[in-house]
Amino acid sequence: MGIFSKDIKSMDDLFVHTLRDIYYAEKQIAKNLPKMIDKATNAELKKGFEKHLVETEGHIERVEEVFRMHGIEAKAVNCPAIDGILKEADEIAGEVDDDRVLDAALVAAAQAVEHYEMTRYGTLVAWAKELGRSDCAAVLQKNLDEEKATDKKLSELANSRINLQAAE
Repeated sequence: MGIFSKDIKSMDDLFVHTLRDIYYAEKQIAKNLPKMIDKATNAELKKGFEKHLVETEGHIERVEEVFRMHGIEAKAVNCPAIDGILKEADEIAGEVDDDRVLDAALVAAAQAVEHYEMTRYGTLVAWAKELGRSDCAAVLQKNLDEEKATDKKLSELANSRINLQAAE
């Protein structure tokens, strides 16, 4: 079988499949963020992860809202991409002994997650507009904006402190 399931025959089907993909991803991220919070030693990083966990729960609610708006069941499909990103993050974090290096690894892992989410939300916003669903696009845009803001904060934190400390 190819990348997509055989039940995808239209742009709308593709939109729904990708919405189910990000729904699964957000739920997996919500499950994994507490582990990252526990492992982080930098207070600002820990606080940022805690804030993003609350945002992630909001992202799940917004995706569920889009499912309702679109008149379809809120259902997840497995997403091997996010599973791989999260597995790699967990494996790398398990191999680092120095707390400062661990924080740098956690930032890098979190940004890999953010970048995946940004690609998915960007695509969903564009497709929703193409499908004439500017209402759905507006809701998904809120998630995209928050993901971009989180990525920016992670970059600032990494570049101002965490990477410098890890390199010492």
